[in-house]
Amino acid sequence: MKPPENQNIRIFQKLGCIDAKSLESCDQLLLILPGKPAARDFQLLPQGVKLQQILRRSPSDATPAFTSRLSNKKQTLVVAGTLKKDATVFEQLSLGRELVKTACQQKAGSLGICAIGFDGEEQATILNNMLAAALAAAFTLPSYKSKQPPSAIKSLRLIGVDKPIDTARTVAEANGNNLARWLTTMPPNKLDATRYSELARNLAKANGWAYKRFDTKALSKLGAGAFLAVAQGNDNDSAGIIRLRYRPGGKTAKADLGLVGKGIIFDTGGTNLKPFQSMLDMHGDMQGSAVALGILLAISELKLPIAVDCWLAITENRTGPNAYKSQDVVTAANGKTIQTVHTDAEGRMALADALVLASRDKPAILFDYATLTGTCVSAITSRYSGVFSNRASLHPHLKRIGRESGERVWPFPIGKEFMRDLKSDTADFMQCSPKGSGDHILAASFLSEFVDADTPWIHMDLSASDNDGGLAHVGSKFTGFGVRYTMHAILDENLFKANL
Repeated sequence: MKPPENQNIRIFQKLGCIDAKSLESCDQLLLILPGKPAARDFQLLPQGVKLQQILRRSPSDATPAFTSRLSNKKQTLVVAGTLKKDATVFEQLSLGRELVKTACQQKAGSLGICAIGFDGEEQATILNNMLAAALAAAFTLPSYKSKQPPSAIKSLRLIGVDKPIDTARTVAEANGNNLARWLTTMPPNKLDATRYSELARNLAKANGWAYKRFDTKALSKLGAGAFLAVAQGNDNDSAGIIRLRYRPGGKTAKADLGLVGKGIIFDTGGTNLKPFQSMLDMHGDMQGSAVALGILLAISELKLPIAVDCWLAITENRTGPNAYKSQDVVTAANGKTIQTVHTDAEGRMALADALVLASRDKPAILFDYATLTGTCVSAITSRYSGVFSNRASLHPHLKRIGRESGERVWPFPIGKEFMRDLKSDTADFMQCSPKGSGDHILAASFLSEFVDADTPWIHMDLSASDNDGGLAHVGSKFTGFGVRYTMHAILDENLFKANL
C-alpha cells in the first residue's frame, strides 16, 4: 500500500509593498488585520479606502470580519479577519481555519495571504499560522466517491512580506499532520493491519528509515503477552509491533527520542462489545500510531540531527472464540502480570508491551500517543488533550508547549497511590478498575509500570484527536493532534536535551 502523495502546493513570497499586480494574481485573499487597524494600515493596500469603509460597517468581532471583491480582472475575493494584540496561537490558527474555509467555497485557484499592521517577527508568525491552516485545507483526505472533488487551493502566495519567511517547518509539520489525518480517515477495510504494515515499510524505504516488524511469533518469544492478548481475537496473523529508526548521517547511537503509538485498526470492544454509537468511528482508534508516524515524517523532512525510534502497536480488537476475556491473566514483556477486567481497555494492553520494548533502548525521552479513554474527554472536552509524565517537573513545560504550538494540553497526576485502585488478588495489578472513575489517570498510571524509571516519559491521551468541525488550524473531524505539539517540544523546548 502506498502512502499519500504530498500535494506540493507551491508557495510564493512577494516582498515589499503590496501592489495591484500582486493582488490580481490571487483568486482569493486572506487579509489579516489588527483588532483596531489604523488608517495607515489600509493605505498599504490598493483599494484600501474601500476595504476600510466595509470594515467600519461590519459587525465587530465577526469571523470573517468581512468579505468583499476587488475591482480587478479576477474580481479577487477578499476574506478579512482581525487579531487582537494578545491573540493566542490557538486563536490565530482558529482564525486561519475559518477564513480559509470561507475562501475555499469559491473556485479552485491561487490563495493569497496578507498580514498588515504587524511588525516583522509578529507578521512572520501570523503568516506561518495562516499558512498552516491553508495547507491543512488544501490536502485531500481519502474519498471513495465516484466523482472526486477538486482541490480548492492550487498555490499559496504570501504578499507584502517584510523579509523572506522560513516556511520549511510549517510545511513539514503540515505534511506530518496530513499523513496522520489521511491514515485515520481511511476505512478499516482499506487500511487493515497488513496494509498498514506495508505502508510503513514503503514510507521507511522512501525516507531512509530502518524497518523491523515483530510478528506474533517474535512477540511470543519476547513474552509480550499483553499485546498478544488483544491480537488473539483476530481471524488472521496480521498483528505486530513495528519499529522504525531514523538515524541522520548514519548515526548508530541510541535514540534521542522515542515515539510509541497505539494502532488499533478497528476496536469492536472485544468480548465487552461496544454499543453502536461508540463503535461507529473506531477505525480512528489507530490515530496515536498515525500521529507518531506523522512526527517521524516531519523530523525526517527537516533532516533534524536527532536519532529517533518510532514504535507502532498495530492490531484489531475483535470478538470471536479466541478473543481475550474478563478475568484472563496475562504476562507482559517486563514480566509483570495483568488481570484483565474489561476487553475494551485494550489500548493500554497493546501499548504496555510496546513501551517495554521502546524503553529498553533507553531513549533520552519517550512519548506515546493514544486515543485511550473516554474519561479524558469528559474531564477536559475534545478541545484539549491530556498529558501525563513520570517527571512531574515537566508539567509547566508541557502546558507552555501547548500554548505556544496551539495544540493545548492539560497535565494530570499519576503514581503508586492510583495503582491502589488497580490492586488485584490474582495478578500484579488489574488492567483497569471496574468502577471506571478517573480512568484516564488510572490508565496512565498503569502504563507507567511498563516504562523504565530512568527514562523520562510523556503519555498523551488524545481527547482532542476527534472534534466535529475541526480544531485550531485543522478543519477535519480527525485532527492529527500531536504532530505540531511534539515538533514544538523538540525544536522549541529541546526536551530530549534538558536535564530531566
